[in-house]
Amino acid sequence: MCGIAGYIGSREAVPIVMDQLKRLEYRGYDSAGVAALDGDVTIVKSEGKLRSLQDLLSVDSPSGSVAIAHTRWATHGGPTTRNAHPHADQLGRIVVAHNGIIENYADLRRSLMDDGCTFASETDTEVLPHLIRRHYQGCIVTALREALRRVRGSYALTVVCADEPDLILAARHDSPLVIGLAEGESFLASDIPALLPYTRSVLILEDGDLALIRRGSVSLIRTADGSPIHRDPVQVDWDATSAEKGGFEHFMLKDIFEQPETLRTALRGRWTDAGLNLTETGLAAAAAAAIRRIYLVGCGTAYHAGLVVASTWERRLRVPVTVEVASEFRYREPAIDDTTLVVLISQSGETADTLAALRLASAAGARTQAVVNVVGSTLSREADGVLYTQAGPEICVASTKAYTAQVASLSLLGLWLAELRGQIGDAELHRIGDALQVLPSQVAELLQQAPAIEAAAAELERFHDFFFVGRGLDYAVAQEGALKLKEISYRHSEALAAGEMKHGTLALVTPEVVAIAVATQEALREKLQSNIREVTARGAQIFGVVPPDCGELAELCRWRIEVPRTEPELAPVLAIVPLQLLAYYVARIAGCEIDQPRNLAKSVTVE
Repeated sequence: MCGIAGYIGSREAVPIVMDQLKRLEYRGYDSAGVAALDGDVTIVKSEGKLRSLQDLLSVDSPSGSVAIAHTRWATHGGPTTRNAHPHADQLGRIVVAHNGIIENYADLRRSLMDDGCTFASETDTEVLPHLIRRHYQGCIVTALREALRRVRGSYALTVVCADEPDLILAARHDSPLVIGLAEGESFLASDIPALLPYTRSVLILEDGDLALIRRGSVSLIRTADGSPIHRDPVQVDWDATSAEKGGFEHFMLKDIFEQPETLRTALRGRWTDAGLNLTETGLAAAAAAAIRRIYLVGCGTAYHAGLVVASTWERRLRVPVTVEVASEFRYREPAIDDTTLVVLISQSGETADTLAALRLASAAGARTQAVVNVVGSTLSREADGVLYTQAGPEICVASTKAYTAQVASLSLLGLWLAELRGQIGDAELHRIGDALQVLPSQVAELLQQAPAIEAAAAELERFHDFFFVGRGLDYAVAQEGALKLKEISYRHSEALAAGEMKHGTLALVTPEVVAIAVATQEALREKLQSNIREVTARGAQIFGVVPPDCGELAELCRWRIEVPRTEPELAPVLAIVPLQLLAYYVARIAGCEIDQPRNLAKSVTVE
C-alpha cells in the first residue's frame, strides 16, 4: 500500500511531512524516507518504522520549505534502507517517491544501464528518476510526461527537481493521491487522513491526472496530451479515524470494498496480452516436471484458500494434491521427498505452525514455495520461492481481501505449473486468463448488492445457528464463509459438504436454523438442490449464493444473492464476497466488535 506525503509552503517542510507519514502508518510499511529542497536535495531514509527515521532526523534534519516523504511496503527488493524511497537520479537533483508497480521496469532498467546509468537499489521505482533525467531539458513537467509515455503499470508518484524548486509534481494511474489546499501552502498525500490537521479542502486526483503543485495553488493537466483539467476541491467533514477508514465504518468493510483493486494488483504484470509470466516464483520447467506430489499448507483462511484450488490443480497437473492444516501437518510425518512441492500459504508470513511446516518440508528435501503477503517476512525469506499476493496491509483481524488475493495468486501458480509441465493448451490457458482479468469488475458488480445483503442480515441477526453447505468448490467456499460469520458475530456456524447433511447433521435442523447454500458449480447444482429440499422440509430458512437463472433452486431461497457467471474454478472468488458482507452486517447489527474480535489475533506467532 505505501504512503506518500508532500508539502510546499513557507514553513519547515520536514516536520510536516513526517507528521503526515505518522497519520498514514495504518497503511502498513517496512521502510521510510524523506527528501527536502533547500538549494540542493537532501535525502534521509531508513529501514524499519518511522521512529528509526525520526532518530536520524533528530540528529541532522534537512531544512527547506519543500519536501516529499514516503513509507514503503516492499515489493521489488527487500525492506532495506537502500530500497527505501525517495529515489534520485545520478546527479541527485530529480527525486521520486512512488506507490504502485512499474511492470516493464526490467526492460527500462536494462536500457538505462546501457546508457550508463548506475542503480543504487533493487526497486522498480528507481527507473523513474533516471528516465525523467534522460528527457530533462529544462522543463520537469515535459520530462515527466515523456518518461511516463514509456511506463507500463500503476503509479501514484510525486517528483521534485532541485532546478525547479518551487514546484512539486504528482501523477496518478490506478493508485490514489490527494492534494490539500490552504492559504499560501499545499499538501500532498496518498490518503486523506494525512491532510486533515492542515486543511479540509481536498483535490482528489483521477487516473491520467498530472498535478503542478505550488504554494497555495494547484493546476491539473492530462498526462497524455498536456491539456488543462478543471476540477473543484471537495470539503472533507470526516474525523481522522473515519478518514483512515476511507469513510467506512470499519476496516473490515473497507477491506471488502478494496477487493476489486486488490485483485487487479494481484494479477498486474502476471497475466498480460502476451500470456502468463510467473518467473518471479523461481519455478522453471525442469523443477516443475520433477514434481510428483503437492501439499498446500496453511492455517484458517489460508487453509481454505488451498482448499479452493486443490481439486483444480490435481485435475490439471495429474499428481496428488493434498491440503493440510499446518498445525497438524508438522506432527504427522507426511510423505515428502525431493519430488514433493510444498506450498505454504500465509498473510503475515510469520504464523508459527506454517513456519514449522516449511522447515519440516525443507529438511525432508522438498521444494518449498511461499504464497505470502508480507515482503521480508520469515516465510518469504526461508522458502525456496515466493509469490507475493500483493494484497497490501489488512488491518482487520478477519481476513477478506488477503483471502481473495491468495485464491487469485494460487490460481495463477497452478496455471504456471501446468504450462511449465505442458499440461494446458493455449486455448484453455487464455480462456482462464481472460476470465481472471474480468474478476475485479465482477467483484465490483457484486459489491453493489451490499444494501440487499444488509437487509437480509437485519432479519438473520436473530438466528444463532447457521449451516453453510455446498458441493465441490462451493464446499470450500462454505468453510471460509462459516469462519467469517463465527469469528466476528460469535454465532454458531459450521460448514459441511451438502451430501453429508443426512449423515447426522440433519438431526439438528429446525425452523430456528439458517442454511447458507453456495451453488455456483453448475455440474453439481441439481445434487445440491436435492440436499436443500431436505433442509427446507425440516423448516430451515435458506440464504442462497447462486448464479442467475438457477430455476427451482432460487425458489427454495428466502434470501438470495446472484453472482456473475465465470469459469467454475474461479467462481469461489465471487461467491465469498456476499458471505463476507453477510458476516459483517450480522456482526454490526448485533453490536459486535468487528475489527478486533474477542480472543483472536491477526498473526498467530505461537503454537
